[in-house]
Amino acid sequence: MQSAHRQGGFTLVELLIVVIILGILAAVVIPQFSSAASESKESAVASNLATIRQAIEMYKIQHGDNYPSASIVDQLVAMTEEDGSPGSAYGPYIRSAFPKNAVNGLSSVTAASAMPGSANGSSGWLYATSTAEFRANVVGTGPSGVDYFDL
Repeated sequence: MQSAHRQGGFTLVELLIVVIILGILAAVVIPQFSSAASESKESAVASNLATIRQAIEMYKIQHGDNYPSASIVDQLVAMTEEDGSPGSAYGPYIRSAFPKNAVNGLSSVTAASAMPGSANGSSGWLYATSTAEFRANVVGTGPSGVDYFDL
């Protein structure tokens, strides 16, 4: 007479239950990570905007109350003369490369005499030369509910 011998291991039902539990956990946890990533990007854009706006104000103070021109990137990351031309008298106001927009990954600046009414996403930043208004060129709303353009 042979004895009943049960082999160790999981049954199909037990494995199915484990897979279902893991799926439920993933459905709960993954949206929290993506939300944290979006909040981080929005915070980085706001921080970069504050840094660039401060650099614009410092430039203005040292350049006879004149704002940077359409060559804003060159004028903020390199040394300049009082008239804004390349030189060695003032600056740089941003020590490293011009900051990238954390949402669209672009560091380019679209400069115009007036600020457009909305973002189009074709560059990282928008700059109005007449008013020194500087904004993120990102279409859409951040996790905080504020349009990126209005940060």
